[in-house]
Amino acid sequence: MRRFTADYLERTRRGMWESREALAPLALDSRSRVLDVGCGTGELTRVLAEEAPAAEVVGVDADTGLLASARDATEGTGVAARTGYAAGDATRLPFPDDAFDLVACQALLINLPDPAAAVREFARVSTDLVAAVEPDNADVAVSSTVDAEARLEAEVRAAYIAGVDTDVAMGERARDLFADAGLTVVDTHRYRHEKRVEPPYSEADLRGVARKASGAGIADHETELRRELAAGDYDRLRREWREMGRAAAAQAQDGDYERVERVPFDVTVGRV
Repeated sequence: MRRFTADYLERTRRGMWESREALAPLALDSRSRVLDVGCGTGELTRVLAEEAPAAEVVGVDADTGLLASARDATEGTGVAARTGYAAGDATRLPFPDDAFDLVACQALLINLPDPAAAVREFARVSTDLVAAVEPDNADVAVSSTVDAEARLEAEVRAAYIAGVDTDVAMGERARDLFADAGLTVVDTHRYRHEKRVEPPYSEADLRGVARKASGAGIADHETELRRELAAGDYDRLRREWREMGRAAAAQAQDGDYERVERVPFDVTVGRV
């Protein structure tokens, strides 16, 4: 399973659940026991707890460091008393059969070498619904005031998708995993997570621009990119990326930089 830092998860999921409309098919107000698998730093876990006021909500993750961040972020919130966290593998969940009436995950299956095994586990521990919110990274759209940014991001994204060893463009194909696990798909729809950078810039926005200028953003995926790119192309791409980042930083200093990224997430809901 691919692993991520708390900072990476915060950057990529910031603002994901400002709208809760995509969760409507989960009937959260009727749930009594909910599991968030691959919970990471617990953003979705807390949202599920907020939207399921009568439920006990459990987040499970294999990374104990991320679980510590999730616990810290939940402490002192209005859902802390109903929210717990446990260490566990998505393909070998540490719970008995039929322990929950809803099992959900967000951007988990795309990072697993055997996502089908995880979906089978979801079905095993659920008495009712299973839900997956999975991105289609091949269909991301970017616009920017820096001319080269959208082109470079598309080039990096294509090479990354080709070089990574999991299905990071799964999207709506999650429904096939559900069917293979014996789940009846009852709802599918696409939710677009829009991430904007525009003045007045937040501290997080400025950190993101600085990462572009330093080349850190592309270096995060060096292994996957070098696996796909021809000799020398990675270095050329990183050089162009840093030049683009410096142009973004210059625009940001003048208050002129704007960027919009739209990431499609396919919400698949199945019944046991």
